Amino acid sequence: MNTSPQPDPRDRPARLSVGVVGAGRVGPALAASLQLAGHRPVAVSAVSAASLRRAEQLLPDVPVVTPAEVLERAELVLLTVPDDALPELVAGLAETGAVRPGQLLVHTSGRYGVKVLDPALRAGALPLALHPAMTFTGTPVDVQRLAGCSFGVTAPEELRLAAEALVIEMGGEPEWIAEENRPLYHAALALGANHLVTLVAQSLELLRTAGVGAPDRMLGPLLGAALDNALRSGDAALTGPVARGDAGTVSAHVTELRRHAPQTVAGYLAMARATADRALAHGLLKPELAEDLLGVLADGTTSPGDPGNRDGRGKPGDPGNPGDPGDQGDQGGEGEGDPR
Repeated sequence: MNTSPQPDPRDRPARLSVGVVGAGRVGPALAASLQLAGHRPVAVSAVSAASLRRAEQLLPDVPVVTPAEVLERAELVLLTVPDDALPELVAGLAETGAVRPGQLLVHTSGRYGVKVLDPALRAGALPLALHPAMTFTGTPVDVQRLAGCSFGVTAPEELRLAAEALVIEMGGEPEWIAEENRPLYHAALALGANHLVTLVAQSLELLRTAGVGAPDRMLGPLLGAALDNALRSGDAALTGPVARGDAGTVSAHVTELRRHAPQTVAGYLAMARATADRALAHGLLKPELAEDLLGVLADGTTSPGDPGNRDGRGKPGDPGNPGDPGDQGDQGGEGEGDPR
């Protein structure tokens, strides 16, 4: 066993100067990880009070400058802005001459590959798309979470080794995504991670309404086991009244949700329908039980056998309220979290 002291990565000569355009939740964390690997953050752009705080916390003593100045000072530039802002940002930087030949330009959007960087490519930049499949908090814990995190990587063939090296230096695992598959890849992550947060938050609220004093403590083991089972077994892990075809129980759920949390009804019905379809396709839901269940789910009415429903009919489903937009600086997975 080697007991000799290991060199501190921060003592190694800096290999690349690193700049961050957009100090959301992702950029400062990635730059801090690169700093631990021996690179040198030299500039960051930040506008809002929250982004300024993140920059100060994760990249202390790094100057806050304009995006153009970030590109002027850095050899490796992280573009960590919202997906919808990325094309305009790249085009603007290229048009103003801020992009330098040989400069590594890295974006962290899950949606885009490297084609979005074409204006910078024409100016001589080296384009990389490195998307961490992780949700970010904007705090130092994000740097630790990058250890073992998968990155969705898209790069020109001649830059694949450089992209892989950067991901590994940040503690991540590169997963190569074809340019044309980036939107589908990102949709998959958003479906799993972003919607999970919404579902858990709704569940916590409903448990509090039901009188549970510590809903987080109740849900933690249950959700942990469900996630582990799903990752291991896929659809075979489906359990609960929908997978069993228990139409009466599902009907009772809908009735209670209408009474106490009507904004959750549309989401419950949509997920229950998707669950029923998958359970039926994989032989978990018996066809003879599916008809009554799908009837309940078709329009959100209570089932004829529900004693709380005298005429076998109910009100149509209430649409859920649109959620507030998330932190636009969160690019992780989304993640985005962004996620991103």
